Amino acid sequence: MTEKAWGGRFQGEAIEWVDDFNASIHFDKILIDMDIASSVAHAKMLASNHIITDSEKDQIIDGLNAVLDDYNQGHLEFSTQHEDIHMNIERALISKIGDTGGKLHTARSRNDQVATDMHLYVKGRVHEMIERIESLQKTILNLAKENIHVIMPGYTHLQRAQPVLFSHHIMAYFWMLKRDKERFWDSLKRIDISPLGAGAISGTTFNIDREQTREILEFADIYQNSMDAVSDRDYIVETLSNISLVMVHLSRLSEEIIFWMSEEADFITLSDQFTTGSSMMPQKKNPDMAELIRGKSARTAGSLMSMLMLLKGLPLTYNKDMQEDKEGLFDAVTTVNGSLQIMNGMLGTMVINEKILKKTVQEDFSNATELADYLVQKGVSFRKAHEVVGKVVLKSINEGKYLKDLSLEEFKQEHERIETDVFDILDPKIVVDRRKSSGGTGTEAVLKQLDAAEKSL
Repeated sequence: MTEKAWGGRFQGEAIEWVDDFNASIHFDKILIDMDIASSVAHAKMLASNHIITDSEKDQIIDGLNAVLDDYNQGHLEFSTQHEDIHMNIERALISKIGDTGGKLHTARSRNDQVATDMHLYVKGRVHEMIERIESLQKTILNLAKENIHVIMPGYTHLQRAQPVLFSHHIMAYFWMLKRDKERFWDSLKRIDISPLGAGAISGTTFNIDREQTREILEFADIYQNSMDAVSDRDYIVETLSNISLVMVHLSRLSEEIIFWMSEEADFITLSDQFTTGSSMMPQKKNPDMAELIRGKSARTAGSLMSMLMLLKGLPLTYNKDMQEDKEGLFDAVTTVNGSLQIMNGMLGTMVINEKILKKTVQEDFSNATELADYLVQKGVSFRKAHEVVGKVVLKSINEGKYLKDLSLEEFKQEHERIETDVFDILDPKIVVDRRKSSGGTGTEAVLKQLDAAEKSL
């Protein structure tokens, strides 16, 4: 038997560094559990269809389990000469049980083997990501419930716009994550499909039963076209896309946290667990974990773009280029899971600086829209009301005042329909709670939102 699985056709040996360049074992060893599981299923199917004997099946399965035990105990040595996880396991199996181990590869190719492993891997990781997203959603929901009374500035263009409940603001991320979770759930329809038995390209002449391996591996369906089965990487692109969008959402939230923690805002205090200091400036407390999440969103987006470019010029079916489908995915999965966990910890230990927020919304012009709406209710057109309030704001700025500091006479100088009841609507709490429309920031509306969110979980 030649050293390489495909060595019979070749007379020369590859140079060692060429073997290293060709090999994927240094990163695809992560698939060992999936590869053993799919091999066990394949062996059972071969025996059921009398392609190998029951005795050979038992030998193979016992050998595979022994190989996995060796790996778990740190006794399994991988070689780049055997290229990938599939051939390394096969060589280890043959060394344990002899030539019978070579029968395992009957009626399959590494093409359908790696595709099966990757489907199993992505399916498992998607379930894991869904769990982490839901855990973060619960933390956000609890944070919103605990701070239902806290009012903060709402921003557009990073300029103060209108006062909002902190709960309303933070819950926007709950709903983003809900959509992320739904996208992952939906993607399982395209992930949970078995390519096993498709062979290298065209199926096999052996009397195999693909439905049997599908059932053993708990896939929902099988590929109906062998060429599609071994060349499809859509589910990886989709998973990377979903991961990238989660990371964009986490990046946006990180940016909020970074701003909120700045001395200029001082809206929150982050736990020492999720911050770092400066090697030079002893006073510093930096939101490094939030900054890292923001930065890592570029990394996952890069993996998505890399995968799209990898596939765009590939003819059917398998091409060695597809070996490059793994590292970016593995890294993206690790990155998003870590980011979700870190964000969960940051939010779960974050302290809201209520006194600062209360002072902030009392010393700005975020209640200006309320004054415009007040004039509209007095019969003034909104466009005219907008102009009047703009002039009132400009006058206040020039005089170093806020709207609440103006006298009735000063208001009336700008419009005669302003009466004493104007002071009833300028308080931030009243401004917020008057927004009772569905999905609005009023306490009544937000409480309904929290109830809907809890039911969605």
